[in-house]
Amino acid sequence: MARVCQITGKKTQVGNNVSHANNKTKRKFYPNLQKKRFFVESTGEWITLKVSSHGIRIINKIGVEAAIKKARAKSLTDVQI
Repeated sequence: MARVCQITGKKTQVGNNVSHANNKTKRKFYPNLQKKRFFVESTGEWITLKVSSHGIRIINKIGVEAAIKKARAKSLTDVQI
């Protein structure tokens, strides 16, 4: 599975390392992804999501079901609840 948050859609970004002599070499900025289990009350099941720390904050704020519903509307996840 790619390094993409299933709630926010955050993914790897590309940039440069810049040395003191201003030499530039390509590098990657990875999102802060965590593999986390969430309990879905409506089904009584646990689901495992790969989410960024910002995605965890969103889930804590609006709830796991609402967050998944929004992510599915934006085609960011294929999780069924």
